[in-house]
Amino acid sequence: MDYLPLFADLKGRPVLVVGGGDIAARKIELLRRAGARVQIAARELCPELHELLEMQQLEWLATHFDPAQLDGVFLVIAATDDNTLNAQVFETANARQKLVNVVDDQPKCSFIFPSIVDRSPLVVAISSSGTAPVLARMLREKLEALLPANLGQMAEVAGQWRDKVKQRFTRMSDRRRFWERAFNGLFASQMAAGNVNEAKLTLDRELNDEPNQQGEIILVGAGPGDSGLLTLRGLQVMQLADVVLYDHLVSDEVLELVRRDADRICVGKRAGAHSVPQEETNQMLVKLALQGKRVVRLKGGDPFIFGRGGEELQAAQQAGIPFQVVPGITAAAGATAYAGIPLTHRDYAQSVLFITGHCRPDGDGIDWPSLARARQTLAIYMGTVKAAEISEGLIQHGRAASTPVAVISRGTRQDQQVLTGTLEQLEALAASAPTPALLVIGEVVNLHGQLAWFQHSAQQGTRESAVVNLA
Repeated sequence: MDYLPLFADLKGRPVLVVGGGDIAARKIELLRRAGARVQIAARELCPELHELLEMQQLEWLATHFDPAQLDGVFLVIAATDDNTLNAQVFETANARQKLVNVVDDQPKCSFIFPSIVDRSPLVVAISSSGTAPVLARMLREKLEALLPANLGQMAEVAGQWRDKVKQRFTRMSDRRRFWERAFNGLFASQMAAGNVNEAKLTLDRELNDEPNQQGEIILVGAGPGDSGLLTLRGLQVMQLADVVLYDHLVSDEVLELVRRDADRICVGKRAGAHSVPQEETNQMLVKLALQGKRVVRLKGGDPFIFGRGGEELQAAQQAGIPFQVVPGITAAAGATAYAGIPLTHRDYAQSVLFITGHCRPDGDGIDWPSLARARQTLAIYMGTVKAAEISEGLIQHGRAASTPVAVISRGTRQDQQVLTGTLEQLEALAASAPTPALLVIGEVVNLHGQLAWFQHSAQQGTRESAVVNLA
């Protein structure tokens, strides 16, 4: 280990910065966030530091470096473009046993600035000991994406209960188990949802031996298939699940991201072959949550767009079970983007309609005149079975038989397939298309040939895609 990781308390402590340019300003921003009293020695100050000086947020000691300026300071930073001056600062500070950092000159550093993930009071620092700062920055970016923004607030609330927990549990092992349950249980979920008061009540109940045996239900949109389109919040929730109920539209690569020891239950539905009736799924969600489990209901696309997610949460609400919703990228947005088909375009379509090809048996009749209007895009989910009826109805009510159409199968996945043709050919296209498939009707389909970037990537060997044109 080349450096000992330390977190220094700089509140109110003087720190000398030699240099007044943009690089110095970046270091000073960090120092100020830590509460340091910044002193500067520099010929001139950049506009940002001049503004701080006018606000009395720093002290400009002199226009040149003097060893006497090191007296009484806690840290020293050299951030000039003068290598001779930087070396002088380092040697002088080192001789006085002062911690010193010469920016971008690792051999002249007795301390270094790590890459920081700030969820104050929770702070994560990453360092490559100055050997690969770009790698450290990349790791920081990955952690930024994985660590929820509410962690700092959760740490603050936990700090308020720390003494209470110490009084309640004398053994460290008992305290550790209490906090492990809290940070992986309902308290953490309530904090993530912004229910701070409820989260505090949960801590009180569990501290007083009144554990809440009730779990929760989290509805997560898994997106159209490509795991890279899963939201960060969705990934975080999936990593905390006790049990995951998923449907057939959730891709294998998304399921691979589920917490390894979570139970997985497939409740998927396919046209004409419902493996689990919806009412049974609703009851299963409620039953598992009442057992105290964190239940993640993973649904393809977005759960509130033709996903019956609202029905499932109505069951949770009626049973008094807390729930959350994590939206996902719906198939119409994801699949068309990967097919290079803009849903709207000022030259072709000023509106887009999302439609389901499956309706309730007792539902209202289809408003064909509205659907057949020109200069609008129709994105039809689960429409392959009724493709003939859709084509016939639109043509009968005024949409041209030559209107461009596309059938996008397994959109955003490595085996994505795009079939294009005209409205009068829709039945034949749908019949030959693998499922799941999205029907797209409108002039915007003509842009597929120009904008099909996902197809072009496949030709370069990074993806697989098939394109068939029946026009």
